[in-house]
Amino acid sequence: MSVFIDRNDRVLVQGITGSEGAFWTKHMIDLGTAVVAGVTPAKEGQSVEGVPVFHTIRRAVAIHRANAAMLFVPPRFTKDAVFEALDSGFTKIVTIADGIPLQDAIQIRKAALSCGARVVGGNTSGVISPGFAMMGMFPYWIERVYKPGRIGVMTRSGSLTNEVTAMVVRAGFGVSSLIGVGGDPVPGTRFAEMLPDFQADPDTDALVIIGELGGTMEEEVADAMLSGVFTKPVVAFLGGRTAPAGKRMGHAGAIVTGGKGSVKDKIEAFGKAGALVADRPRLVGELLAGILNESGKRKGPSQP
Repeated sequence: MSVFIDRNDRVLVQGITGSEGAFWTKHMIDLGTAVVAGVTPAKEGQSVEGVPVFHTIRRAVAIHRANAAMLFVPPRFTKDAVFEALDSGFTKIVTIADGIPLQDAIQIRKAALSCGARVVGGNTSGVISPGFAMMGMFPYWIERVYKPGRIGVMTRSGSLTNEVTAMVVRAGFGVSSLIGVGGDPVPGTRFAEMLPDFQADPDTDALVIIGELGGTMEEEVADAMLSGVFTKPVVAFLGGRTAPAGKRMGHAGAIVTGGKGSVKDKIEAFGKAGALVADRPRLVGELLAGILNESGKRKGPSQP
C-alpha cells in the first residue's frame, strides 16, 4: 500500500511535450508509474516515450481512463489546467509550478476541496513511493536518498528534503511514501490533511516532517497528534532555526503572524504532542533508530 500514488493509478501528464514534461515522464515510467496519456493543446497525434498525446483531457480520459494528473504547466496556466482536470473527474493532481499567483492558488484549493479532490503543490517536487511509482521530479535512482522502506516523509522544503531523507536511509531505514506539499503560502494540500492516509498505511511505521519557518502547518500536525488523529511516532526537522526573530524572510511560505509560525513555536508544539525534533538533519535518522529499534519495527521495504 502507498500514500497518494502507486502502480494501480493511471497517470495523465499535462504539458508532456515540454522539456521537463518529457524528461520526467520517462523517469516516472522507468520507476513503474502507469503513465497512460499526455495532454498538450495542438499536439494531438504525437507521442512521448510511447505515451499518446491528446489535445484535451476529456479526449484522453475517454480512451485511457486516467485518474491522476501530473502537471508540468507554467504558473500562469496552472489554474486552468487544474480546473480542467477537476472537471474531468480527477481526484489526484500534482503541480510542480513555482510562483502560482496567490489568488489562483486560493481558487485551486477551494475548488479541489469542493470536488473531494486532492491537489499537491505548487512549488514542489511532487510525490513518490520509492521503488513503485511517482508523480514529480525525484532522482529516485539515488538509493542513498530514495531507498524503499517504512518511513513516511512530508516536506515543505525542496532543498532540505534530499539531505534529511538521506539521513533516514543512513540510519538503516527507507521511505514508504514522500509527499512534498510545497512551500507556498497557500498549498493545495496541508500536512494535517495527509495524516489520515499515513495513519491508515500499514507500510508506514513512523513519519518524518521536514518543516520550515512560517505558517502553521507544523502546529496543525501537533494538534492532530494531541487529538489522537495520528498516533504513529513523529520526528521533525525545521529549517530556519537561525533566522533572526521578527525578520521577514524571502521564502514565500516563511511568514510569521499571529504569534505562530516561528521555529520556537513549532518546537514547543511538537514537544507537547510527543514528537521528537532534530537539531540537525543527521539526527533525524538517529532519533528514528532510537524510537523504532526499541519497538522492533522492520526496516525493510514496503510490499507492492
